[in-house]
Amino acid sequence: MSVSGQAASGAPSALGEAQISAWAEEREAVERAEAQRVAEVEAAALVVRDRVLAEVAALPGLPGVYRYFDAQDQVLYVGKAKNLKKRVSSYFQKNHGGTRIGLMVARIARLETTVVRTEAEALLLENNLIKALNPRFNILFRDDKSYPYLRLSAHAYPRVSYYRGGVDRRHRYFGPYPSAWAVKESIQLIQKVFRLRTCEDTVFNNRSRPCLLFQIRRCSGPCVPENQGEAYARDVRNAERFLLGETDEVLQGLQVQMMAYAEALQYEQAADVRNQISALSRVLQQQAVDESSATGRDRDVDVLAVKVQGGRACVNMAMVRGGRHLGDRAFFPKHVEEGTQLFVEDEAEELDGGGAAATRPSPERQVLEAFMAQHYLEAAVPSLIVVSEAVDEGLAAALSAQQGARVTVQAQPRGQRRIWQEMCIKGAELALARLLSEEGSQQARTRALVEALDLNVADLEAFRVECFDISHTAGEATQASCVVFQGHQMVSSEYRRYNIEGITGGDDYAAMRQVLTRRYAKLAEAVQLGTGRMPDLVLVDGGKGQISMAREVFEELGLDLGLLAGVEKGEGRKVGLEELVFADGREKVYLGRDSAALMLVAQIRDEAHRFAITGMRAKRAAVRTGGSRLEDVPGVGPKKRAQLLQRFGGVRGVAAASVEDIASVKGISRELAEEIYRVLH
Repeated sequence: MSVSGQAASGAPSALGEAQISAWAEEREAVERAEAQRVAEVEAAALVVRDRVLAEVAALPGLPGVYRYFDAQDQVLYVGKAKNLKKRVSSYFQKNHGGTRIGLMVARIARLETTVVRTEAEALLLENNLIKALNPRFNILFRDDKSYPYLRLSAHAYPRVSYYRGGVDRRHRYFGPYPSAWAVKESIQLIQKVFRLRTCEDTVFNNRSRPCLLFQIRRCSGPCVPENQGEAYARDVRNAERFLLGETDEVLQGLQVQMMAYAEALQYEQAADVRNQISALSRVLQQQAVDESSATGRDRDVDVLAVKVQGGRACVNMAMVRGGRHLGDRAFFPKHVEEGTQLFVEDEAEELDGGGAAATRPSPERQVLEAFMAQHYLEAAVPSLIVVSEAVDEGLAAALSAQQGARVTVQAQPRGQRRIWQEMCIKGAELALARLLSEEGSQQARTRALVEALDLNVADLEAFRVECFDISHTAGEATQASCVVFQGHQMVSSEYRRYNIEGITGGDDYAAMRQVLTRRYAKLAEAVQLGTGRMPDLVLVDGGKGQISMAREVFEELGLDLGLLAGVEKGEGRKVGLEELVFADGREKVYLGRDSAALMLVAQIRDEAHRFAITGMRAKRAAVRTGGSRLEDVPGVGPKKRAQLLQRFGGVRGVAAASVEDIASVKGISRELAEEIYRVLH
């Protein structure tokens, strides 16, 4: 080896004494700086620890709720305690090692506590905080969607409809239902048996003859005067009683009514009632639940079953309302492993030493208790809850106190309740098996894509893909979409739409330049400062043209071209023949029709396309029709809307008109004109 080669390799023999001395001094300086930094960190940690221990020592021996926070002020854990001082002290009295509780305790920078009067109050406050703060080490259920209801409107001739949202006390609501499908099925049933109307009030108020639903005997036609009588009100009462589970009473009333018509020689009306009885009887026979046994407390029941497997959990909830089994709904909590293991170690600190292991709650019980406490904070609690695992008696007491009525929780039911429980348990097992299968396939797809593109990804859970697409109709209402894939799933909460303006209509390249610039300009600055992170892969829907435009944007922003790829349609634009085009000059890659990586790319690309086109259509409709805002004005029906559009030449013309001009239209009062003007502006 030459002298220069030895020097380049850093061998001391090739260096002069001065160089060796300088090198040694520099290395010692680095080591001293590192040792000083470690000492400062340890000193700061000791200060934090001493402060936390001082706070713990001052805690009262009362029931309450405690919260742990890390150095970034992110909440780690929320717990409840019969005795705050005893419970919180237990975390710091021994070395927990590398357990989950040890990992959490090492990160605690401060704590907060709230004293309450009873354990029930502690339970409710604990789960309110869990839902609000999303702690890292708690079992967390997320249910962002409100439950759907069946609504009977407050009207002289009530309308039956699907409803989701805040409750207006003027109307009557039945439910909640586990799914939209269950509500719509019930509406179809009511149309078939009781023939209640489903049309909007604006349509109802402006009809001169019955619609097609009347012709096919799915509505009694109360929209016309000849059908507006006591019969419709009677059908509404019967529908209400049916939804409340009073099916026997409804059948008996219909039979009495049929006999009365027959005795009065009104045979046509008697035949209509007979048909109602037949239809209702067929519906009851089709029910999977034995209606005859669904009496008393069995009319409104929630059935809960839990299954824990493979680090995931499922709580399946079946709803029985009015004695009718409405179906079930599966919930999948987050942080199952962290929450259950931490809870066991946490509870063990307060249990008696000898029987601690025997009395520790199982993971299934912990998950079920977490679901009940969090779910029923915002939902109506039925008087009876059938569960697959016995839960803490204090939980039932807390739910009773919240509801203002006795709530019974039953773990070992008999008869019909037992059948419901077995059905629910089976549903939980199937739902969890399906979830594990889907997650396994998604993880395999993520791994296949990372390997196929030779990406440097250390943690597959953190692997992030952002995909862009452009959508418009002949240059009108151009909109771009950005969808996000992370954690082996599409993350809809991070989707974004971008209205594209200031370009020539139909110029997709300019649209792509605009959306990428808007998306990454600020992020590029943050990346350079070390405070931001780019996605691991950026996909654009398009071939060489789009990827060339995207490359220009990335070069201008100083971003890594290796992150950028285009999804180019293959020969004949056939699905399964797509190729990836790279911005950094690499050769095209064809992943293969049956490739798991291609399946993931296609899934992400198709989602970007769907998100873009739905946004574009909504924007186009808003441009063309004013977003149908006239239909949202109370008191403006089809006739008045048509008069306004005809008078002013469209919604834009109506929006440009003054209140006086709008009020000059026949049938439009001054108050209504002001409301129309307000809505359109």
